[in-house]
This record gives sequence, structure tokens and C-alpha cells, in this order.
Amino acid sequence: MLTLKGEKVYLRALEPEDLDFIFEVENTEEFWEISATKVPYSRYLIKKYLQNSHRDIYEVKQLRLMICSNDHNPVGLIDIFDLEPKDRRAALGILIVDESNRGKGYGAEVLSLIADYCFSHLGIHQLYAGVTADNKSSINLFEKNNFRKVGVKKDWILVNGKFKDEILYQLINNVH
Repeated sequence: MLTLKGEKVYLRALEPEDLDFIFEVENTEEFWEISATKVPYSRYLIKKYLQNSHRDIYEVKQLRLMICSNDHNPVGLIDIFDLEPKDRRAALGILIVDESNRGKGYGAEVLSLIADYCFSHLGIHQLYAGVTADNKSSINLFEKNNFRKVGVKKDWILVNGKFKDEILYQLINNVH
């Protein structure tokens, strides 16, 4: 089992017991904007996904890990996706599900853990993330954790009939 541990949270591989948590997250419309989801997911599809979540990151080009508080409660998910092994880059997506768990430093610790993992174990040279321009908490999270704003994609995401800009952030590993 993959375990990446910090002072406040740890990251672990997905388990079959995570079905209900992931089902709820994937079917919460509030989160669809950040995950580019357009339709609900069935329990069947999520169960199949969990059954295949052990597949190698280099084969499927993604890895989803559960974020757990130190009292072993799931608080969110971190995704490494769009892995490009040749160019040694990958995208990140992070979600702390319950608002009561936001602002506690979980996100910052997760970004630190996942960056260390990607740079040291996967040989990634750069991580990147897209954040809508109105998502102030995510902007603060990435900027406070050394991700640099490198561009803005104008009118990139259509939400409820209105276009939103998306800010592109990068974290480059300068240790070769």
C-alpha cells in the first residue's frame, strides 16, 4: 500500500471501501466544474474504476490517491493525470471535500507530499494545474506552495452559461 505521510494528513491508494465516498464526490454537481464532469457516474462504473485503480501510472497516465486525516477519515482526493513520461510532466487536481476541512493546512501538506513523490519517485520535472480565476482559495493554495502563474486561458471553461478564465500554474523541479 502506498502511504505518503505528513503531520496532518496521509495519502493512500484507493480501496474498495472508498466506493461510497468517491460516488458522492463524483456525483456532487458543485465539484463538476473543477473535474470537467458533465454527467453523473454510476456505482457500477466507480466500482470498476476502483477495481482497476492498481494499474501502473505509466500505463494509464494517471493516479488518484485518497487524502486522509491522521484520524483515518477521508477528507479528499488528489489526482495526478495527463502524465507525459517523455516530457516528464503531469497535471494535478486536488479536492478537499468538506468545507469544514478547508483552511486547516491539509491542501498545502498534500501539495508538498505529492510534489516530493512525483519529483523523487516518478522522475517528474514539472507539475501543473489549472485553476478558475474566481477560485481564490485554490489560487492562494498553489501560489503559497511555490507554483508559479505562467498564463491565463481566456474564456476557457463554460459554467452555467458564462465563460471563466483558467489560470495555469507550474511547479518545476530544478534539482536534476
